[in-house]
Amino acid sequence: MSDTNTAVLNKLAELDARCVEINQQICDPEIAADPTKLIPLSKEQGKLMPLVSRYREYMKITTELEDAREMLDDPEMKEMAAAEIKSLSQQQEALLEDIKNTLVMADDAAVDSVIMEIRPGTGGDEASLFARDLYEMYKRYADKLGWKTETMEFSATEMGGLREVILNVKGPGVWAHLGYEGGGHRVQRVPETESQGRVHTSAATVAVLPEPEEIEVEIKPDEVLEHVSCAGGPGGQNVNKVASAIKLEHVPTGITVSMRDEKSQHKNRSKAYRILRSRLFEHYQKQIRDERDSARKSMIGSGDRSQRIRTYNFPQNRVTDHRINLSLYALDKVMMGELDELIAAMQDHDKQERLQNL
Repeated sequence: MSDTNTAVLNKLAELDARCVEINQQICDPEIAADPTKLIPLSKEQGKLMPLVSRYREYMKITTELEDAREMLDDPEMKEMAAAEIKSLSQQQEALLEDIKNTLVMADDAAVDSVIMEIRPGTGGDEASLFARDLYEMYKRYADKLGWKTETMEFSATEMGGLREVILNVKGPGVWAHLGYEGGGHRVQRVPETESQGRVHTSAATVAVLPEPEEIEVEIKPDEVLEHVSCAGGPGGQNVNKVASAIKLEHVPTGITVSMRDEKSQHKNRSKAYRILRSRLFEHYQKQIRDERDSARKSMIGSGDRSQRIRTYNFPQNRVTDHRINLSLYALDKVMMGELDELIAAMQDHDKQERLQNL
């Protein structure tokens, strides 16, 4: 058995023991009569049981395999035992893979709403146009998977590019897929305005933040400063005589959010608080990650937005993910939202890293 599988089974044995301990506590009349103690234990048990039940099934198959192997010494039972060993081994292998996926990826799969922030990097107008292309690529990918998208903030340039876009994507497992997209995206192509046919390089940045439920991040009213102003139009015109633009400042962290997309102050405030909550969630998550895993600085799970993760080379129809050294010569399909192969490769890479860190 591999070291990884041994580590997984050891971890599962710990979870099984914890489940037994919780069950004993729940049966204690004193705890059963105290909701403040009973409810957290019941929630923990409910979270552990899907894994523990599969671990127990795995151990049951292990016992059956041992019994079948003992029958190999019996000439009359040898053929039947061999067939049973083959079948049980396949079941055991499939079950262990399923357990490993659940063990290290379950938290990601549970997040079904993210906020994506896309901004141009170096490269002027071409960078802004590329940011627009990325926005449309992610919208197509979300549509293909049946996810719901909401453009929360959209600031366009005169050339049709983007200064900034904030996109909310909701759907089953959305973080488990889009969480790998955060970082620097580089494009190499010939701009439409390039008369000499020279390839230019520009970039855009993508930040992907899990949007938590309200109960996950506590925002105390006395820790947030609200600044209200009139929304400005092109050339500094005050197109909205009603004070509808909102700027929030979270004093303890210094995080600020501005929202002026809606004509309604109420809607702008609601959107701003959603974005603030997500940025705070990411801020606190990063603190935890830094404490627990300071050695890991890769983009996977680290939140480092500055790292270049991918290059889009249009002349070669090539997209390269630098984190896993994967190149696909299908850039045209990728830009149309066909991201499955890239994301699946990152998921597998991430899973293997997490298993090694158990």
